[in-house]
Amino acid sequence: MNFEIYCDECRPELFTSRKKVVPYLSIGGVWIPAQARQEIKNTIQDLRSAHNIWGELKWNKVSRNAIDFYKAIIEMFFNNDDIRFRTILVDSNKVDLFHFHENDAELGFYKFYYQLIHHWILDFNQYRIFLDQKTNRLPNRLSILHKALNYSNLSSKINSVQALQSKEVNLIQLADLLTGAVNSFFNQSVVSDVKKDLINTIETRLNHEIRPTWKSEEKFNIFKIQLQGGW
Repeated sequence: MNFEIYCDECRPELFTSRKKVVPYLSIGGVWIPAQARQEIKNTIQDLRSAHNIWGELKWNKVSRNAIDFYKAIIEMFFNNDDIRFRTILVDSNKVDLFHFHENDAELGFYKFYYQLIHHWILDFNQYRIFLDQKTNRLPNRLSILHKALNYSNLSSKINSVQALQSKEVNLIQLADLLTGAVNSFFNQSVVSDVKKDLINTIETRLNHEIRPTWKSEEKFNIFKIQLQGGW
């Protein structure tokens, strides 16, 4: 089968920040079958039209005026079996850039991108991967990520790893929303009652609070990586 993965990140600046208000940075993505893309895009556009919300869909833009729209987006995600979500949580206080990432925060960041995607690449499938566009110190970061994923998944094919403007791609925006919700929950940084309400909507659909999951969790997967090793 052909799959597409749409990714975004939350608090990547924690790799380089000396004053860390919160510990966790997150990278998240939504997985869809390629043939389902247009139907999902149409559904999101219908929800935008129904709620008269046309701006960028983002966790940081959740507001009281738009809460019904954001709840409808969450319901759409849980009701659609063609959309899956996975995020990796990284405790920035435990990242050893010097010993494991050549003292290069950008390299470390893309290594965690690899960890997010690699473990959900299945045999005998093809993938196209879309990341939110960002400025990198080295221009070949995406091509290296592309090669690394292909080399480590020989029975599958990574056709492309491409950066896109998130404001133009609803599915990257959906990745931002879900990743932001999980990140804020683990960082205990949710102060807005509106965002607490949206997190409660997610937990109601999960039938439990937001928490780390096993790799086998297929709908709403949270990979809290253990950087110190062990169980």
